[in-house]
Amino acid sequence: MKGEETIAAIATAPGRGAVGVVRVSGPDAWRIAGEMTGRTIRATDAGRFFRADFGDDGLVLVFKGPRSYTGEDVVEFQGHGGAVAPRRTLEKCLAAGARLARRGEFTLRAFLNGKLDLSAAEAVIDLVDAKTDRAADDAFARLGGALSRPFEALYAEALALSSAYEHLLDVDESEAPAGYVEGLSARAAALRGRIAARLATAHEGKLLREGALVVLAGAPNAGKSSLMNALLGERRAIVSDAAGTTRDFLEECADFGGWPVRLVDTAGLRAASDAVEREGVERAKDLMARADLVVALDCDMPGALRVHAKCDLDGKPGVSAKTGEGLAELKAEIVRRLVGASAHAEEAGADITVRQRELLQTAMEALEPCGDDPVLAANGLRRAAESLGAILGKTYSDDLLDALFSRFCVGK
Repeated sequence: MKGEETIAAIATAPGRGAVGVVRVSGPDAWRIAGEMTGRTIRATDAGRFFRADFGDDGLVLVFKGPRSYTGEDVVEFQGHGGAVAPRRTLEKCLAAGARLARRGEFTLRAFLNGKLDLSAAEAVIDLVDAKTDRAADDAFARLGGALSRPFEALYAEALALSSAYEHLLDVDESEAPAGYVEGLSARAAALRGRIAARLATAHEGKLLREGALVVLAGAPNAGKSSLMNALLGERRAIVSDAAGTTRDFLEECADFGGWPVRLVDTAGLRAASDAVEREGVERAKDLMARADLVVALDCDMPGALRVHAKCDLDGKPGVSAKTGEGLAELKAEIVRRLVGASAHAEEAGADITVRQRELLQTAMEALEPCGDDPVLAANGLRRAAESLGAILGKTYSDDLLDALFSRFCVGK
């Protein structure tokens, strides 16, 4: 696909900065750059910088399609940062004939021009939004094809099996070689197992993208606020000897071994004497019900990780916010509880998105065993192939593309 319109947008974040980048992509990109710089852009300029005055004093980088991010002719103007200079450069691009790009339109064009598939496009936004190195490594791996390759293999097998069953329906089943139908059934079952194995990574993917909700809970003065400060490495929560200091919850993001964690300090659990504290206790209970993990300080709660706090006072095994004892072990145990002890948890994996999980689930359900009925098997494999193809963008709708690329910023 070649865009009929040339688009332009500021590609760097708003605010004060050293450099501001304006990106232009489309059939008139080089003409616009030539008009703005007073220089004829030639093929020999592709892939290198040259200095120019384009309403700002900076550098121009030229890309020749299809060897560009979007697959089209692209020009990037790299000038001064801030709010005004990039805006003025963009205004000159628009005056020269470009249209302001929509959210994610550069990456959308990259997808439509075959530069990346939908699973890689989803990795782009996850890389931009990554909160930890592990999340960034995972997104970067997916951008490089860590998911595309296995999805392509699943899709190819589903297509091959679907074709084999369709052929079987066109001939007399008795003409098939001995064991042929049984072999197809075994391959379909194996494909279903491979899909189930990929679905098993969905939980880790959700944690990497959204962060795990970890709630510190316990009685007043159990040491929740002190423990939160110690885990964060800064004095974020107010600590006092007075019971009931924390009336509302306090949430902060933390990095536990590369896994993003939303750490929450809550009001102490007790029969509160006033309305404000009662509301705090109710909010604490609501958070505990929604948490990926509850860390219970010196109390027993179903499914929670029980921790003995203030171990520096009695010498018993536990953690101490004062001395730091046990904090590293607690972080490791939280990660183990959240992710599990699988090898996948120790590596930068290739975790699936919500959209991919739903399509994989549909494909797996379509491959439910159907006995010896080749018609049912053929229908199931056809649906499975369609779902697996949709993951990669072999089939798509405008609504899907709008929903996916609207998550991007303008300029990406």
